[in-house]
Amino acid sequence: MENLLAAPAADGDAPPTDHRVRLMEGMVAAVDEKGYAATTIADIVRHARVSKRTFYEHFADREQCFLACYAYASDLAMLAVRQAAESTQPWPRRVRAATRSYLATLQANATLTRTLLVEVHAAGPRALALRRTVLQRFATLLCDLVEEGRRASPEVRALTPAMSTALVGGINELVLHTVERGGDLTELEETVAELVQAVLTPPPAPPG
Repeated sequence: MENLLAAPAADGDAPPTDHRVRLMEGMVAAVDEKGYAATTIADIVRHARVSKRTFYEHFADREQCFLACYAYASDLAMLAVRQAAESTQPWPRRVRAATRSYLATLQANATLTRTLLVEVHAAGPRALALRRTVLQRFATLLCDLVEEGRRASPEVRALTPAMSTALVGGINELVLHTVERGGDLTELEETVAELVQAVLTPPPAPPG
């Protein structure tokens, strides 16, 4: 199974401890094997190769462990986008670089991505609330990056919070559809980059 530490933690946070990482990976493996509803703490610690006592030293229950996985994976993806977008390249190339980095990060952690995106709907109201929070964080990040880009490229269209939310939601659905059919997420690069470019390109001036 993929290592959750495929990239450093976001925002300068320290990476999780070894046992915590193993438990998060154990959660992903167990849910991938049985689905969230059927996964037990015994399954998690079996995959993680630690004791139940160790589990309870880090998490109160399986829900908390799942939420930690979801939050950590989201941080990895957001960090990939921000790092790729913060460059001196022309704006279209920055869009392409951020898109490529985001999709490559998800694909590099394919089991993690598939498990969390699909099983979050079975993990209860707190998981769905976290999903909404994460999507909003992505929308806010996208708005911030566009505003930063417009300083050097004022021709880029301003991105409203509502349009950013719609854009993030559309990309999330593309990713989910691809994950559910077992596709390669990196193949979405052209579609996602084209979508972002279309939203950020000002409409043509009316004739006359």
